[in-house]
Amino acid sequence: MFLLVQRFGELMRKLWNPRNFKAHVSPHEMLQAVVLCSKKNFQITKQGDGVDFLSWFLNALHSALGGTKKKKKTIVTDVFQGSMRIFTKKLPHPDLPAEEKAQLLQNTEYQEMMVESTFMYLTLDLPTAPLYKDEKEQLIIPQVPLFSILAKFNGATEKEYKTYKENFLKRFQLTRLPPYLIFCIKRFTKNNFFVEKNPTIVNFPITNVDLREYLSEEVQAAHANTTYDLIANIVHDGKPSEGSYRIHVLHHVSVTCPWGKRRWNNALK
Repeated sequence: MFLLVQRFGELMRKLWNPRNFKAHVSPHEMLQAVVLCSKKNFQITKQGDGVDFLSWFLNALHSALGGTKKKKKTIVTDVFQGSMRIFTKKLPHPDLPAEEKAQLLQNTEYQEMMVESTFMYLTLDLPTAPLYKDEKEQLIIPQVPLFSILAKFNGATEKEYKTYKENFLKRFQLTRLPPYLIFCIKRFTKNNFFVEKNPTIVNFPITNVDLREYLSEEVQAAHANTTYDLIANIVHDGKPSEGSYRIHVLHHVSVTCPWGKRRWNNALK
């Protein structure tokens, strides 16, 4: 696995070398390392899922540098890892009589539980896209502001999660923000037959995204800086099973970013 670290380090040094006389850098050797270290789960000749790759890549780098799930910080966790509280409450089966539901809710099994968890990126859920059309018989593409889908992490918003056997209500509250924050906007849903892409447009500012209100009150004082500027954006174009990715990266020469702010990446838009 350390081969991945070596090839990634070589690529970064070539990319940012001020003495590099070439106008481009080939990532081929690093991609070969990805194929080898992922046991061909990610291949050069086959398009993979961007979120799956991001999650695997960050964790693979962390593991190769000596990190584990429970201990040993690495440069990866120092840069990208934050923490949150996850509150979970089990729900009775919806078909049960009201009296039986009320009785079950008194049991310990159905009381809200809280666990502390770390994250490398935050997954943002989009509202269901409407199916209606406008007067020209064209599908209407809805738009939502970034802060609407960030409400998932305000500590109060509850969302129902369904499994094969049980249903749960969950809410999330951030307890630590990383220096660089990655958002993954969840556009793709899979079922037994096909993959569907949600076309909802997310409107977001590129500077001064303040996340202080999403932190629990007792940890807000420990965060001197809670404001982020956008530095990179990845967009998927085309059909869910095909298409391509476009990447936008901040050019510091043409855009002035004041010091004292953190950075956020809208990893998958």
